[in-house]
Amino acid sequence: MKIYLLFALIGFTFAVKEVEWQQWKTKHSKSYADEAEESVRKLIWQDNYLFVQKHNSENHTFTVETNEFADLTAEEFKKLYLSQINMYSEQKGEMHVVSSERPQASTVDWRTKGVVTGVKNQGQCGSCWSFSTTGSLEGQHAMKSGQLVSLSEQQLVDCSTRYGNHGCSGGLMDNAFKYIEANRGLDTEECYPYRAHVSSQKLHGCGPPCLACFYTQNEICEYRTSCIGATLSSYRDITHGSESSLQDAVEHIGPISVAIDAGHRSFQLYKTGIYNEPECSSTKLDHGVLAVGYGTEGAAYWLVKNSWGPGWGMEGYVMMSKDRNNQCGIATQASYPIV
Repeated sequence: MKIYLLFALIGFTFAVKEVEWQQWKTKHSKSYADEAEESVRKLIWQDNYLFVQKHNSENHTFTVETNEFADLTAEEFKKLYLSQINMYSEQKGEMHVVSSERPQASTVDWRTKGVVTGVKNQGQCGSCWSFSTTGSLEGQHAMKSGQLVSLSEQQLVDCSTRYGNHGCSGGLMDNAFKYIEANRGLDTEECYPYRAHVSSQKLHGCGPPCLACFYTQNEICEYRTSCIGATLSSYRDITHGSESSLQDAVEHIGPISVAIDAGHRSFQLYKTGIYNEPECSSTKLDHGVLAVGYGTEGAAYWLVKNSWGPGWGMEGYVMMSKDRNNQCGIATQASYPIV
């Protein structure tokens, strides 16, 4: 009798999973090339499904879910969405100076000030660094001009290779700032829209009204000087690993570009709550994001804007652990532009 009940329970569990698998595919508009591919994706989804059930039944400060990335392994996800180069580098810019005379707010959220654009989506391209760059520049430009302008990530992906960036394979926000300074501006999103791949001469011709074109290894940089949406004069770095300096900058400067270690299944499937991942590295950084605030909700957190669309996390945002020994390297590679 007990054996019969056990098999009945196992059968019921798999039936539930099948129903949820079909519902998940419908919700996220998933389809696959053939049955073999779907079988592989289903097995990966089931493994992530079990991970979600286990995690959410335990005592954690955050929850996870079978989101749109649940049919990918952690390794596949890293290759598709994260930087393929370590974003931890030597600091070469001017350094942010913390003033002891400045007040310290307990909560900051720059979204309420009208200087943060809506959540964007980088697609299957490791261009997170470009979204982090535009986010901080959009904020500084809005505070100076009074106008919030969405800026072009695609221009950075296509045009900043000579400054050390690698398109969809990764890059550094500081390198992007250097490019924008030398180029004397960055186009608007509307004028130079995002394509989620490095543009090439084969894909995009370069005639009028293109005013400037550069070719590097079959890549094409296409921008219009008449469409520049923002400029910068220089940039500043936050002292490596200093969360107090980062807090000062977020409070008094605005949204700040930061790099983190996002290469964990718990981040891939994050849903809500304060992200606390003890396995995070503070030096092996693979994802550029934007710190737009901080606060306390049972524990201290950084409010961070991601670039995986509003369907991920808390409508595209994540609350990351704050003042926990620079967890995930949140303060390791932080910087912002001077407008």
